[in-house]
Amino acid sequence: MAREFKRTDRVADQIQRDLAVLIQREIKDPRLGMVTISHVKVSKDLGYADIYITVMAFGDQDEAESIAASLKVLNAAAGFLRTELARGIKLRIMPHLRFHFDETVERGRRLHSLIESAYRQEKASQHDDSDSEE
Repeated sequence: MAREFKRTDRVADQIQRDLAVLIQREIKDPRLGMVTISHVKVSKDLGYADIYITVMAFGDQDEAESIAASLKVLNAAAGFLRTELARGIKLRIMPHLRFHFDETVERGRRLHSLIESAYRQEKASQHDDSDSEE
C-alpha cells in the first residue's frame, strides 16, 4: 500500500522547490546572504506558509546581522515571491509567505559541542584514574 501524503505536505514541498529557485534567480539584493530553505510548513487552510531558512554569513558580516538582514529582505519580498509562486503552482489561494530563521542547525551545533566537551572530560578523568593507579 502506497504511503499517502496530505495535500499540505505536497504544497509545502512544491513551494520549497520553487521558492529556492526564485530566491536564487530573482532576488538581487546584496544584503541577502547565502540562504537555504530548510523546510516549509503550510497551514491546514493553505492561508499561510511558514518558511524556515538557514543563512551562511559571508565576508566581514556577523552571522546574527546576516540572518537579520536576510530575513528583512525576504519578508519585504514576500509579496513578489508569492505572486511568482502563484504563476507556477495552480492553487485557488496562494498562501501568504512568512520567513523565519531555522534554529535547529544552531541547536545541533550546541548539542554537538556539549557532547564533545563531555566526552573530552570523561576521557581526561579516565586518563587521570589510570595514572593514579600506577
